[in-house]
Amino acid sequence: MLKIKDITSCLEELAPLSLQESYDNSGLICGQPDWEAKAALLSLDCTEEIVNEAIETGCNLIIAHHPLVFSGLKKITGSSYVERALIKAIQHHIAIYACHTNLDNVKQGVNQKIAEKLGLRDLKVLLPKQDQLRKLVTFVPGTHLHSLRQALFEQGAGHIGNYDSCSFGTEGTGTFRGNEKSRPFLGKPMELSQEAEVRLELIYETAHEKRMLETLRKNHPYEEPAFDCYPISNSHPEIGSGMLGSFESALTETEFLNLLKTQLKTNCIRHTSKLNKPIQLVAFCGGSGRFLLNQAIARKADAFVTADFKYHDFFEVEGKLLLADPGHFETEQFTPEIFYGCIQNKFPKFAIRLSKINTNPIHYF
Repeated sequence: MLKIKDITSCLEELAPLSLQESYDNSGLICGQPDWEAKAALLSLDCTEEIVNEAIETGCNLIIAHHPLVFSGLKKITGSSYVERALIKAIQHHIAIYACHTNLDNVKQGVNQKIAEKLGLRDLKVLLPKQDQLRKLVTFVPGTHLHSLRQALFEQGAGHIGNYDSCSFGTEGTGTFRGNEKSRPFLGKPMELSQEAEVRLELIYETAHEKRMLETLRKNHPYEEPAFDCYPISNSHPEIGSGMLGSFESALTETEFLNLLKTQLKTNCIRHTSKLNKPIQLVAFCGGSGRFLLNQAIARKADAFVTADFKYHDFFEVEGKLLLADPGHFETEQFTPEIFYGCIQNKFPKFAIRLSKINTNPIHYF
């Protein structure tokens, strides 16, 4: 029997909750992790209509990109759509889960889906995050070096850019003495031991520290393995905001805007003046990406696609690229497809449904 936590843990392997921004509220909004998961409804937003759809289709789990509860609630009286949706979900024993900025911040998340729709390749994170990497240092006898190192590699340690299985080892001598309760792998209790060891160093993602240390303890021969975890300031090339990608062949500005209209299913795109320049390198960010404008310009992008630009923000582009704002919903509408693929790959027999409701609150006349 699958539980709610089995499904949400699957999503958190893709987009760990530790990667959400400080202002966000990703995770389980209501419901219990140990409830049975009967079926899941996937959507961009969670509204009253979405809760009704879950009830009608027999889904007791709603997975949305945007959190239903974003800021604190002091009362739940049904005076707003948030309160009414929450009350109805609780009444019908429906769990609600949000996977928001943590999904924005992983390379396999929201922006990769945009790239897929537009046919962009050679993808790179536009603004990589720092403080997302740590270095694990431990000391192991040479007889167990390979098996321990391999176990850590299998858990994701040792990835640096386009390389995996990266580590460094230095031979040396370790000393230790166990008390009368110890059961040392080498030496005897109450006796000072000097043993040949290898100092093993590997990089890992901070979000995966728990499983790294569990793997270390499980595969290290010592009763009490010595280890250090160092924070490092290197930026993570696959974690961060926005993305850069290239077309195989450059497009004209009109061809590019038409492509956006077709692939993002919209008839209206706000944009800056055309510059009569080809479009090949594109910066893009699903949702509100105003904060990435300077980064897009600095990375020499020909165009920047994002949403929620205000009137005066358009002036700041200053003819340095073509800015296209198709809308918030339009740039994130395919996010439920990410949820679908992630869950289906791990639980192919679990019932999952893509919502049929368009939750975009903005209409154009």
